[in-house]
Amino acid sequence: MNLDLPEKLEAALKAQANARGVSLAGYVCEVLERDLAPSLQAQSRVTPFTTGRGMFAKYGQAPSAEEIDANRADMFRSLGEDF
Repeated sequence: MNLDLPEKLEAALKAQANARGVSLAGYVCEVLERDLAPSLQAQSRVTPFTTGRGMFAKYGQAPSAEEIDANRADMFRSLGEDF
């Protein structure tokens, strides 16, 4: 997609992208995603689940292997102390 932007707007976008250390296209995508997030979420609620992974997307990112190991170690730390 190509957009014809006024010079002032393009300059402001470039300055913000440089300040964040990202490309102009990357920054524009960030701004659009942030602005369109409510409508994107509404669309995602309407579509049916296509994978098992999609069913759990609303719960956020899964714990890492390190976090699982740490939780497991914590849960079983005192196992067998009463014997």
